Amino acid sequence: MTATPPRLGNSLAPPDPEWLAKVSEPALEPDLPIVDPHHHLWERGDMVYMYRDLQQDLQAGHNIVSTVFIDCRSMYRKEGPTEMRPVGETEFVNGVAAMFASGSYGATRACAGIVSYADLRLGAKAREVLEAQMAAGNGRFRGIRYATGWDKHEEIRRTHTNPPQGLMGDRTWREGFAQLGQLGLTFDAWLYHPQLGELAELASAFPQTAIVLDHVGGPLGYGPYSARHKEEFAAWKASMAELARHANVTVKVGGLGMPMGWFDFYDRPTPPTSQMLADAFKPWVETCIELFGAERCMFESNFPVDKITSSYAVLWNAFKRLAAKASAAEKKALFSGTAARVYKLALT
Repeated sequence: MTATPPRLGNSLAPPDPEWLAKVSEPALEPDLPIVDPHHHLWERGDMVYMYRDLQQDLQAGHNIVSTVFIDCRSMYRKEGPTEMRPVGETEFVNGVAAMFASGSYGATRACAGIVSYADLRLGAKAREVLEAQMAAGNGRFRGIRYATGWDKHEEIRRTHTNPPQGLMGDRTWREGFAQLGQLGLTFDAWLYHPQLGELAELASAFPQTAIVLDHVGGPLGYGPYSARHKEEFAAWKASMAELARHANVTVKVGGLGMPMGWFDFYDRPTPPTSQMLADAFKPWVETCIELFGAERCMFESNFPVDKITSSYAVLWNAFKRLAAKASAAEKKALFSGTAARVYKLALT
């Protein structure tokens, strides 16, 4: 059992290293280049995942050539205008990226891409924040993530921005969103699966803006959804099919180890093997690749959040098992090509 079992929903819990160590696997296809397009760095009480922790995971045997840091409200500025305080996160991560770029921490170019945050509710004034983020990133800033997760059921926790219903359709918020495309920046969407239709409308309204859907669209399987897994999977699949019609949307395939009510691996006596994860995640992964194509999908670790379910080595082995029958071109897209193209990273 994990030392601190996570609550269901988008809450966080620290991983248990002793529990994770009960299952150890050598890396499959260790030479396959991988861009991990989604991880965090933070210090939150007993929730600590900093550059040394990341470095340790990167040494698990897989060929991780580069990574993308994703917004998590880490190291915001303590002082200055409220809207500019998120720039501190980019300043912090850019320093970590410089450390890894020195070669002193291994071959991986960690945090080669940085996705932070700007409050789009500022409307057109969000451009000032985005330009400050670009300057702080020293060429590594790629865009923002805005968590819009909202659900009509009280049992479902809203995402950390505490968004209101229908935020993606708000006029002022969209004025802020418009600045992304004008500056050539990306938008990471973290929402819940009943909101996928809203994201499709946003993608249609801004066809030139690159939108990245995080965690296969945030499928909810707890609370009022716990007894409706079959129906909710079908609803998710239908919404994903509609979203796939928009060529500016790509999907991060991962995040399924979170406590969203579909799997309880984190609450078992021993961690899952990579084959067990592959078998469990298969319907979600295959649906995404079938609808979007490998060239618009990218595997993600979502570490350390998904570390409550498996180790880094086991998770990437699971993805490799799921892609075992893919062509060489499809594998390249899924593991590195799509992420490198979307986030404008050099593959060496």
